[in-house]
Amino acid sequence: MNAIKKLNINDFVQIRTLGLEALKDALGVVGATRFLQQYDTGYGDYTKEKYTREDESAEDIYKQLKEY
Repeated sequence: MNAIKKLNINDFVQIRTLGLEALKDALGVVGATRFLQQYDTGYGDYTKEKYTREDESAEDIYKQLKEY
């Protein structure tokens, strides 16, 4: 049985370390890696972009998506 560790919620390094350890224990190394690969921090400036798209029509956005 694993010893219960006291978690300091203000210590982000400890939270990350214990969280990764819990994932590894629950899913194994490969499973934990695959789980983490599902998440990404994204890119761009959402706040700025959300206001620039208001004047675009659905057709404009569709054309941009097709070009992408």
